[in-house]
Amino acid sequence: MIKGFLFDLDGTLINTNNLILHTFKHIFKTHMELEVEESEIVKCFGEPLSATFQKYTKDNVEFLVDEYKKYNVTVHDELAESYEGVRDTLIFMKEKGYKLAIVTSKRRVVAERGLKLFDLYDIMDVIVTPESTEKHKPHEEPVLYACEQLGLNPKEVIMVGDSHNDILSGNNAGAATALVDYTALSVESLKEHNPTYIISHISELLDITEKQNKVS
Repeated sequence: MIKGFLFDLDGTLINTNNLILHTFKHIFKTHMELEVEESEIVKCFGEPLSATFQKYTKDNVEFLVDEYKKYNVTVHDELAESYEGVRDTLIFMKEKGYKLAIVTSKRRVVAERGLKLFDLYDIMDVIVTPESTEKHKPHEEPVLYACEQLGLNPKEVIMVGDSHNDILSGNNAGAATALVDYTALSVESLKEHNPTYIISHISELLDITEKQNKVS
């Protein structure tokens, strides 16, 4: 029986695609004198910042990561956008008794800022960020930690996200997984990681779980 949902943040509950693209392009141009195609940057969505920058240079990676974080915060509120119906759906999920958690690779201070910007912060029961665990997505530890904090078994939750890291983290933990098809990444390539479900809006999770819970 499904009793809770774990959500990635960027690209799943909050539309930060333009924010991320803009920040990367700024850092590449300002600090590396590079013009990188958006299609190439999108392929890096969901991976650690250091891994992205290491594809282009072996020098000053920590500096570039720090500059990314600093600049990203300055344009965050201007460029981050909401997805239609997300807040109403999350509130309805809580009213139905489901437990909700964020499992994100975003630093806590920025994750909380985004949640508060769109009035989602108080809806969440648990917020898991890189500061919460030693290992991060695609490792299972963040999902297992969220389940522990919620008091649920991984088999009682669905991990929802827009990248392979989200799907792999959930799969590795033994949870069901749902890929949002409005991801900036290639849905076809993400199917290779075997998400349990593919959805166009998080409201679809309610129909999925209600049907599954009736059978359980």
